[in-house]
Amino acid sequence: MGRKSVIRAESINKFFQQPVPFQVLKNISLDVASGEFVSVMGKSGCGKSTLLYILSTMDTDYTGKLYLNDQLITGLQAEQLAAIRNEHIGFVFQFHFLLPEFSVLDNVSLPAKKLGRKNSEVIREDALEILRMLDIGHIAEKKAYRISGGEKQRVAIARSLINSPSIIMGDEPTGNLDSKNSANVLSIFRNLATTEGLTLLIVTHDKDFARQTDRTITMEDGIILP
Repeated sequence: MGRKSVIRAESINKFFQQPVPFQVLKNISLDVASGEFVSVMGKSGCGKSTLLYILSTMDTDYTGKLYLNDQLITGLQAEQLAAIRNEHIGFVFQFHFLLPEFSVLDNVSLPAKKLGRKNSEVIREDALEILRMLDIGHIAEKKAYRISGGEKQRVAIARSLINSPSIIMGDEPTGNLDSKNSANVLSIFRNLATTEGLTLLIVTHDKDFARQTDRTITMEDGIILP
């Protein structure tokens, strides 16, 4: 019995209409299994970020079918997709998008408060535990604008974990970091996959990063190379 599928795409096609009709994704099918750490590579403009936004349910303008935890989610209403995203998908972007005037703890807690499944005390404890796991428990009360770039990206990872998602998706999460902080982020992801059994799908330009993932999906001109 193989591992359970977390994200599965079947025959995804995507067109941009402006300035002229252009097919950016061509019949993309892929499957990411539970606990897998997968990277997506390819030159700029090959469609990898477009694919990530479809897989993350943020872009619904495509043809084909998308499944999350074996449930078909193509065709659901925007509110249903927003709820699914908040509960099941954690995001880490190239830019951390922290609220600068909020504390680190408040930034990490926000998605859990939005989900509304736990009371404030439990959320606070969960957030502190995640910050400690990422070795940044000591900055929990600091305002986000007062911490370093590497710390900000770790806080963004902590925030992505707060709702115990089915999958973490990243769009160039080390793109803005120096080599030391990039290595840090990679080792955090590696540890989450190995120790916590978390599923990760990360778009990256970094060959060294991709080499250390379980599997690399390579894209070129809107297709996945065999």
